[in-house]
Amino acid sequence: MSSPSPAGESDPLDVLQREYDDRRRAEEKRGERYMWWYLAYFLFGIHIVAFVMIYAIKHAN
Repeated sequence: MSSPSPAGESDPLDVLQREYDDRRRAEEKRGERYMWWYLAYFLFGIHIVAFVMIYAIKHAN
């Protein structure tokens, strides 16, 4: 049996798990930010296409 670790030290497995969770959270945040930018560009593009089509229909002979 191993003796419990002193109060100043923590379990290395817990430290690694915490670091992994922090990295994963940061990656999720970055991915979510990219997703919102892609959505914004997509919606902007849809509106540009719609305005061009409306302009083309209004000015057709």
